[in-house]
Amino acid sequence: MHPNSCPEPASDTLLPGYMSYQILPKNDKHGSFSCHVKIVKRYGGRGAGDGEILNKILLLFFNPINMKRLTLLLIAMMMVTVYAQEPEKAVYKTYEPGFYHKEILPDAKDKTEHAPREFFAASLSAEDYPTDPGEYTSYWHSAPHSQGSTGTCWCFATISFLESEVYRSSEQEIRLSEMYIVYWEYVERARAFVENRGDIYFAQGSEATSVLRIMKKYGIVPETEYPGLPDDKKFHNHGHMVKEMSDYLAGVKKSNAWNTVMVVSTIRSILDQHMGAPPQSVIFGGEHYSPLTFTKKVLKINPDDYFSFMSTMSQTYDQQGELVEADNWWHCDDYYNVRIDDFLLVIDDALDSAYTVCICGDISEPGIDSWSEVAIVPDFDIPPSYINEASREMRLTNGTTTDDHCIHIVGYLDSGDTRWYMIKDSGAGGFNGPNKGYRFFHEDYIRLKMMNIMVYKYAGKRVLDGIIK
Repeated sequence: MHPNSCPEPASDTLLPGYMSYQILPKNDKHGSFSCHVKIVKRYGGRGAGDGEILNKILLLFFNPINMKRLTLLLIAMMMVTVYAQEPEKAVYKTYEPGFYHKEILPDAKDKTEHAPREFFAASLSAEDYPTDPGEYTSYWHSAPHSQGSTGTCWCFATISFLESEVYRSSEQEIRLSEMYIVYWEYVERARAFVENRGDIYFAQGSEATSVLRIMKKYGIVPETEYPGLPDDKKFHNHGHMVKEMSDYLAGVKKSNAWNTVMVVSTIRSILDQHMGAPPQSVIFGGEHYSPLTFTKKVLKINPDDYFSFMSTMSQTYDQQGELVEADNWWHCDDYYNVRIDDFLLVIDDALDSAYTVCICGDISEPGIDSWSEVAIVPDFDIPPSYINEASREMRLTNGTTTDDHCIHIVGYLDSGDTRWYMIKDSGAGGFNGPNKGYRFFHEDYIRLKMMNIMVYKYAGKRVLDGIIK
């Protein structure tokens, strides 16, 4: 070994939480030579303490099989410099038109020009994070589909989750109709509008639990039987349809015309015009089914087999409660409220047992980037060790965490002592990067910013066993 060279790291020694590292020679201005360990890429995570990292670095230099390194090792131990992960940089970025402006708006023949704007964000590069789907342990799911210009992520994510459930239980690859659920959701919402004399949130957003509620009453059909899309369009666009329904209901409220039959009939006529009437029967495998019998006999989905969880200090832990969100317009109170560690435990137990997870939360953060496809919590926001119930609750109460978006967790990657999640995303931003329809979330982001999940009953068994006696 040349006296001014550095040893190779022991091949079986890894730094926890790190992707790769180099041992580099360095001469200072006085001509002194030393070896430095440089972290090239880091996946982040809770990470080891400084003492543990230093111990690992020292091990990199010491391979007992090659005792010739011992002299250099003693020098290196005195002079080694550690280059840990640098804090993420905060920058102002100029918004770049992506999938929404290049694909969805032209399909709607919307020629509106959008002025350039800047936004504050972390400076992220996909090369620094695990964005290769092939690295992840993943489970069967249908190919990503865009929700177009609609607020129906809640339905796309939950339907994708249920498609995976059908495959898990019967190995059937069946693409289900999101728009069938959306149609009947608006009908039920209009009915509730009359019952509550207009005191209800009538908009495009909803929650995953609504999909199961609609399926109980109306069943579901394959996507081929009800695409809910005009023949000349590639993407759903509900802006005009929802405005037409909202304007009509505003008139109902103003005139006190609280006639349920008339209101529901009018809302259905608007839906039929824009989406088409849903089928009353379907043919599958040569057999005729009603949407309800198709759900029970072919899909074999029992809506009562699925449980939802949330994590908030505002309600009693280990009890069911209401997810207090405008999108939960029917005030569903079936959510099990658990501590954040148990919230993550349900997710990880599900994935470790080959189940997928439907999850909803906030995606309007500086640490989420559609082009690099990653979601992290940057150091300038909050250090990982400070993420707990209190920091999470503060963001819920001050409005910086809101229920923006529902997505589908379809896989995971363990890197060192941290976990990354492979996300299937129907939103336009999910199609900006190279892996169309996918994002990759760090566990800290889930811990801090995601609000509720839905899993198959056995996926949450370990946590539920401590609640349901």
